[in-house]
Amino acid sequence: MADFRGFLKHRERELPPPRPVPVRLLDWKYVRDELAADPEALNRQASRCMDCGVPFCHQGCPLGNLIPEWNDLVHRGQWEDALDRLHATNNFPEFTGRICPAPCESSCVLGINQPAVTIKNIEVSIIDEGFRRGLVKPLEPSRQTGRTVAVVGSGPSGLAAAQQLTRAGHTVAVYERDIRIGGLMRNGVPDFKMEKIHIDRRVEQMEAEGTRFRTGVEIGKDVTWDDLRARFDAVLIATGSTVPRDLPVPGRRYRGIHFAMPYLTQGNKVAAGDTVERQITAKDKHVIIIGGGDTGSDCLGTALRQGAKSVTTLAIGVKPPEARDARSQPWPTHPMLFDISSSHEEGGERRFLASTIEFLADEDEQVTTIRLAQTQIMPDGSRGPAPGSEQEIPADLVLISMGFTGPERGTLSQLEHIGFTPRGTVARNDSFATAVDGVFVAGDAGRGQSLVVWAIAEGRAAAAAIDTYLTGSTELPAPVTARTVSLRA
Repeated sequence: MADFRGFLKHRERELPPPRPVPVRLLDWKYVRDELAADPEALNRQASRCMDCGVPFCHQGCPLGNLIPEWNDLVHRGQWEDALDRLHATNNFPEFTGRICPAPCESSCVLGINQPAVTIKNIEVSIIDEGFRRGLVKPLEPSRQTGRTVAVVGSGPSGLAAAQQLTRAGHTVAVYERDIRIGGLMRNGVPDFKMEKIHIDRRVEQMEAEGTRFRTGVEIGKDVTWDDLRARFDAVLIATGSTVPRDLPVPGRRYRGIHFAMPYLTQGNKVAAGDTVERQITAKDKHVIIIGGGDTGSDCLGTALRQGAKSVTTLAIGVKPPEARDARSQPWPTHPMLFDISSSHEEGGERRFLASTIEFLADEDEQVTTIRLAQTQIMPDGSRGPAPGSEQEIPADLVLISMGFTGPERGTLSQLEHIGFTPRGTVARNDSFATAVDGVFVAGDAGRGQSLVVWAIAEGRAAAAAIDTYLTGSTELPAPVTARTVSLRA
């Protein structure tokens, strides 16, 4: 603990300044001006970490990141040691440091009576400095086991598992149906939240370590699941939770109503220089986003950059509180608070207690209007439109961003005995194993829609389980255990 009075000297949070809104709306670059970051401010923030006797930030992070240790090392200027401690628990801190909602900060002991330490920003500063100094290098395995593993899906869970298994000496092939690696991190997360160079340089590192990537291959169609299982000693399903939750109201079939993910994927592909035929675009349109989560926020930022005439985000529930309620959301739980993302800072209107009851269209069946009603919350907690509260607002483009219900089941049924839970996820036991021998599942495909930090944690833990299955034991860390799910579900 370099400065035991740091939290008393420096009571405020300091973050790198965001780029001006009018400037950043002209491009797709990251919203913060990382080059303008103040090293002294970072040092002050690191010194605010109290090195608590019981660091609850460990409990708040599914990866168990050694936060007090690398905060102290940053304050001392020992960047290489800080990077080692960071990588000890997290394969991809450049991902979590940018797109994780930071439950560690909600658990920060200092946050009881002061603004929490800027853990997330310190984390991303360590890894960025590591890349700048050339400290991030391939870690090739010291031996080869002769065992092979197929990882299906190249999101954070699949990549974390693949890197761990490769370093353990197994021959690993990652299959991705898209032409680029990254899963929804690449296709669903806009560049203004995380530029894709961060994925690309990790892929380069993993290739140098020995991981093999097979893009443009869809398992279940180009290669059957049974054939894949026959070719490899073990298979990990890391396909994510990609089936969107629909909104079955009158007029849903009209043109101009889309799920959020195809819209974001097309925007990302165009930002990457691809040509997209008949792109869904918000230019000169009144845009309605149904759903107030992170995906909806990404749609908002994308629509504003495309030149939308107006953007309105609808949430069916009440507006969350702006501060933690100690009775209902006590420290150190991660509270559900009114969040103002970088996209919300840029424009648009947000409406709460807004229930969609119907879409209206013109004679060509192009959506023109959305009918809303105020949400009525019943004593039993159920919700519905309040009679007599209907109103209409213009809508040229409607984006449904209401979350996901699980992985795509279609071709997975090729695996005899594969099971699914009532929530739609792939059934598994505590060791991430499915009912099919040698087939495991990790990340959103088994857990359900969740955070990038949970995906990485599950990928690391599943790698340890697979290593044990293949060799009888493992030295790989397993930060989490899969929730127990009946394989008969």
